[in-house]
Amino acid sequence: MSPRGRRPGGADTRQAIVEAARVDFAEQGYDGTSLRGIARRAEVDPALVHHYFGGKPQLFAAVMDIPVDPSALIGAVLAGPRDRIGEALVRTFLRVWDDEAGRQRFQALVRAAVTHEEATRMLREFLVREVFGRVVRELATEGPEEPSGADQPALEVRAGLAASQMIGLAMMRYIVEFPAVVEATHDELAALVGPTLQRYLVG
Repeated sequence: MSPRGRRPGGADTRQAIVEAARVDFAEQGYDGTSLRGIARRAEVDPALVHHYFGGKPQLFAAVMDIPVDPSALIGAVLAGPRDRIGEALVRTFLRVWDDEAGRQRFQALVRAAVTHEEATRMLREFLVREVFGRVVRELATEGPEEPSGADQPALEVRAGLAASQMIGLAMMRYIVEFPAVVEATHDELAALVGPTLQRYLVG
């Protein structure tokens, strides 16, 4: 008989965590999912989830096949000049998705989001919580006053508009393949789209 208890570390354990996370994210959304709950479903020690993935954003990236650590990318953007946050986000986004493998991943991500309600909710909550929402929140706390609870809806609207701008750009470049947008360089797109993102994010 095989011993009962938590699963030891190893390649099978990492895959079990990803599969458990996929179920939890689908059932509970990004916000409602906890690493402890994923560990319980995967029958592993919660420390192993942190060991393999570091945190929830990295685990979500693995589940959705996003090829980078989103927390590290957004941290690098926020570490740069505040008056160029919009441009930095455009350049970062394009670096991640512009090669052939990145295009294919983005296309698969969009297909999942538009055909499965669970994937739509996961992606929406992730973008608001860990990407554009994080940028808006951190920039807001740098003002002369801390944002109040009453300010939260306005911050979420700004994060949502910033997300819509970048997703729209990606749709035209990678899905619709509008020629002028496909042929534009990173510098051109950063110069054109960056100021709009800056206005949404910084206010």
